[in-house]
Parts: sequence; C-alpha cells; structure tokens
Amino acid sequence: MRFGVYLNLFFRPGAGGGDVVMAAAVEQARACEQAGFDWVVLGERRHHQPGYHEILSSATWLAAHTERIGIATAGIILPLYQPVPLAEFLAHVDVLSGGRLTPGFVLGYRPEEFATVEVDRAERLGRFEENLSIVKKLWLDGQVSFTGKYHNLDNVLVAPRPVQRPRPRIWNGGRVPAAIRRTAALCDGWTTSFNEEFSDLIPAIELYRTQPPSADSLGRDVIMLREGYCAPTTKLARAALEAPLRSLYGAYTDWKRDSIDVGHYQNFDWETVRRRAVVGSPAEVVDGIGRYREIGSDAVVLRIQPPAMPHQDAMRCIELLATEVIPQLRETADSGTPDPATAPRR
Repeated sequence: MRFGVYLNLFFRPGAGGGDVVMAAAVEQARACEQAGFDWVVLGERRHHQPGYHEILSSATWLAAHTERIGIATAGIILPLYQPVPLAEFLAHVDVLSGGRLTPGFVLGYRPEEFATVEVDRAERLGRFEENLSIVKKLWLDGQVSFTGKYHNLDNVLVAPRPVQRPRPRIWNGGRVPAAIRRTAALCDGWTTSFNEEFSDLIPAIELYRTQPPSADSLGRDVIMLREGYCAPTTKLARAALEAPLRSLYGAYTDWKRDSIDVGHYQNFDWETVRRRAVVGSPAEVVDGIGRYREIGSDAVVLRIQPPAMPHQDAMRCIELLATEVIPQLRETADSGTPDPATAPRR
C-alpha cells in the first residue's frame, strides 16, 4: 500500500503570507520524503479569498526542493486550461523531477473558477474529455493533429516529452457513478472525495473495478483521500484537528454551494467527520488505514493540515506517521500477517 500527504496551499496575506506557507510545504515534503512516503499531493483553487498558491508552479517548486518523493495533483481543474501548454508544462515538470509527476485532474464545479478564464461551466464535461485526449496524445506521440469541438491542432509539437513511458499515470476525482465510469475509461487511478462515508465507498470501488479497461490504461488504482491526523492520544489528535477542520468546512459550505456534496460540510459534527477521517493515536490510525485497504484501496492520502492548523502540528503528525504508523502497515503487507483492520479484538 502506498501513502501520501495532501499539502496545504492556502495562505493569508501579511506576516509572511504565501512565503511562509510554501516554506512550510517544502519542509513537510522533505520530511515525507525522508520518511519514505510515496507522494506529496496538491490541490487547486481559483479565485479564492484570501489566497491560494497556484498549483503548477507549486508542483515545480516542490519538485526542485525534493529528490525522490512523487509529486501528485488531486487535482488540476482540467476544463480551465488550454491543453497544449498544459501538456507541455506537465511534461517538463516530469522531466525536471526525473519522472516523479503523477497528474490528477478534476472536473471543477465553482462558477467563479470558470469565470476567471471565460469558460462556460456548461462545457466543462466536453472540455475535460477533449483536453484529456489531447494531453495524452501529445505525451504519447509528441506531435499531434487534432480536430475537435473546442480545439483544432495542426501538427502541434510537445518537446521534451515526459520521462515516464509511455506516459505518466493519470488520476481523476469524482464521486457520482458517471464520474467513476469516466475515470475507469480514461484514467489510471481514481481519487475519492475526502468526505465520502465508508459504507458508500464499498459499492463505488466495486463499480470502478468492474468497468471494462481502456485500450491505453496503465492500471486501475484506488487512491483514498481522507482527512487525517495522528497524535500520541485520541484526545490530542482531536484537539489539534477539530477546530482547524471546522473552520475549513465552514468555508467549504460557501464554496460548494453549487456542488452535490455541500451537505457533507454543513452543520459540522465531530463524530460524523471522525467516521470519515483517519484520526487518533498511532494504533487507531493503523486500524483506520487498514480498513480502507481491506475494501480495496491501493493508497491513502491524508490531508493533515487544514489552513488554520500551525505548521509544527503538521510536522508532529508527519513524524508519528513516519515512525509509528507507516512501518507497521508496510510490515503487515510484507509479512502477509492479518490486516490490523480485520484482526480479532481482545
């Protein structure tokens, strides 16, 4: 099983603002790399107040300040981009990082984000599929002609192509059945939503696994995105995570007002959130991750730092994950011993 940490890119102007946030992200990425984690993962926000670091330059910056850890996105809002410069930029990040990029895309939902680039939100699905097709063709072939609804290309060249062959693996996020089927048909990994209930994930994973494979598929991975925090005790974990997460969910209630999952963020209740999160002592976090492995997850990515959480709290969590959680899970996987999630309780 593979592991990642979803880094915070939110910032507030003043008192160092974005510089402080990116310095913290670099420190966390290096700590994750030293611990042997598989990825650090970045999200995207457009037209966000008070501020959010741009995803492509942030990925490049983190790649330049690390050596081995994967740089993943979950995800780039694909309909907002022109596909040729995006394919070129991501290919170059893969080259500069030595083949460490895993680009993940999403459909997007906020009207404000589409307005920033003058893209009709009603076109988002068509643009997503066409953009993705062009990006993949450019990575596979290097030079492409294409005639579509939104783009017409005549012998367009992308060079250099990505280091990874035949191309980087591509993730896609979404929670409704149509999005899951689209991911299975077009991409190589499905990233879940942070707030899906455990019971809802079981049929969703089954739906994803049973879809017919695409001709150019590089695999079919389930990447579980979860809120998460590890502390020496359950009480300390809740004390660190609850207030910052409550603040973030309050903001999401406004951002997601046009999204189908806005209800998951309204009326914050800790016990409800805790059921969807991986939070607690090291033993509880091992148990929580084991439950997701048992239902078919290939990877778990934890968002450990809501924006209001101090950087040092995030670093303490990474240290505990590195020393007391990840080694146990990997030892269990390597030895073939029973999964902590299903072992008998005493």
